[in-house]
Amino acid sequence: MTGFLGVETSITGRQWCGPGIERDRQAEAMAQATSLPRPLCQTLARLGVASDEAEAYLTPALRDLLPDPRSLRDMQAAAERFLLAVAKRQKIAVFADYDVDGGTSAALIIDWLRQMEQPAPTLYIPDRIDEGYGPNEPAMADLAAAHDLIICVDCGTLSHAPVAAAKGADVVILDHHLGGETLPDALAVVNPNRQDETGDLAHLCAAGVVFLMLVEAGRQLREAGQSGPDLMGFLDLVALGTVADVAPLIGVNRAFVRQGLRIMARRERVGLVALADVARMDATPNAYHLGFLLGPRVNAGGRIGRADLGARLLACDSPAEARAMAERLDQLNTERRAVESEVRAAAMEQAETRGFDAPLVWAAGEGWHPGVVGIVASRLKETANRPAIVIGLDGDEGKGSGRSVAGIDLGAAIQRLAAEGLLIKGGGHKMAAGLSVARDKLEPAMARLSELLGKQGAGTYGPADLRLDGVLMPGAATIDLITQIEAAGPFGAGAPGPRYVFPDCQITFAKQVGDSHLKLRFGDGLGANLDAIAFGAFDGPLGPALMAHGGASFHLAGRLEINTWNGRQSVQMRLEDAAPAALGP
Repeated sequence: MTGFLGVETSITGRQWCGPGIERDRQAEAMAQATSLPRPLCQTLARLGVASDEAEAYLTPALRDLLPDPRSLRDMQAAAERFLLAVAKRQKIAVFADYDVDGGTSAALIIDWLRQMEQPAPTLYIPDRIDEGYGPNEPAMADLAAAHDLIICVDCGTLSHAPVAAAKGADVVILDHHLGGETLPDALAVVNPNRQDETGDLAHLCAAGVVFLMLVEAGRQLREAGQSGPDLMGFLDLVALGTVADVAPLIGVNRAFVRQGLRIMARRERVGLVALADVARMDATPNAYHLGFLLGPRVNAGGRIGRADLGARLLACDSPAEARAMAERLDQLNTERRAVESEVRAAAMEQAETRGFDAPLVWAAGEGWHPGVVGIVASRLKETANRPAIVIGLDGDEGKGSGRSVAGIDLGAAIQRLAAEGLLIKGGGHKMAAGLSVARDKLEPAMARLSELLGKQGAGTYGPADLRLDGVLMPGAATIDLITQIEAAGPFGAGAPGPRYVFPDCQITFAKQVGDSHLKLRFGDGLGANLDAIAFGAFDGPLGPALMAHGGASFHLAGRLEINTWNGRQSVQMRLEDAAPAALGP
């Protein structure tokens, strides 16, 4: 297959892939039928939207996309038990995972109970290093001794022994991780990824599952002639959990995030306001802000600090306390980046030595911090375009985290490995998983995992191609066009934003910014110019090649965004790749 604009190998070593003839025809027909801009129609066609569905897709209504909570098994029982605890003012404990999805899930329940003027529940988040992921027997036994109801959020589906240890208390599990052949003996296990579910809602994160439980609780309250909190105001938390957990932005998830961003823009939740301020967010929030500014800071407490700090911030109603916690999380995030940088360099060197040809890329090191191995696995995955596992070794055991690529179910392979006895424990979902492995079984476990992933087709993936939506000229890249295209969003996992090529352009300004970023300006020679930023360009060949442009023309590929600076808006390109124009036809 010939590369788009003739680019078989770009500066970053990728082949460019443009839209096929059939999609071009669909976009053209949609543009004629709807009078929408052709670049927007190209995006809609890629997302599988038909011409007669375009208007509804661009204005999604949550009420039209929200599934019936009772379509999930055990949902009615979970909400009934929750409301019984509320009616009797029983003692409730929330056991949550230490990541953003767990923190937002816990904050949803805490805020709902506060608005119902209920006693604050006990929040329990395990320490990543001392306790590891999910419920453990001592913690559950202690919670059961002092509480009537334990709600496990973003965890618990595989926790048979810990649930059994919670004697004297009812346990409700609200989760989305892949279920096993049997379920724990809990009062209710609500999980769209149970093996006996249809899979229609498998894309939900835990915060989405918790929100649906609150919707069901609200319905049961209304049936009893009572009322509950306005749930629309909770969607900022659902949006943050959805984006940070890299849940696909399709179906109701897209509506959750779209509406949640509007709620967040009101700056009514003091924890998120404090977090946005400390992250220096000075623009209307979007999915990028959730995934790359807010999410990492919420995660920082669970990674290298106090595990419950992020959840407590999200549930906080005191501006002073929120500011203090946000500043601490920002500090921890800075420390996390330093730790991550060390581990990433060592893991990358080890993985390169081992080679990127196998279906699995992996690395393991002595004392690597468990809080950063997942982030480093993401970097390895992006580099090799293969599933990646990174493991920190301590004594006779290693704790690791993995990330997958589209079409490869890492969670299922990890579960299979645990069932075969090669792991101490492991679980997750398609795109991310965690594991514990004995040191003496590390090599055979990784070899077997590579074999299992190879059977799914992981070994057939080469360097990631750059997929493009079409060609634009600098003069066509206006704020109005970007605003119209953003109506097809929010964009993220499962629904990537559009990427365009500006062909045959001349670079008129180029400057290195910081250690690794490139800022440049380019034009088409017809008077139209565009600013661009390429993050991390000097970590690879892109920055040096464009700095030494020598007046040559380039095809420049990336995404468009609206840059806000001192209250003024301008169009900016987030440059991802380039190729000398001489390569083109």
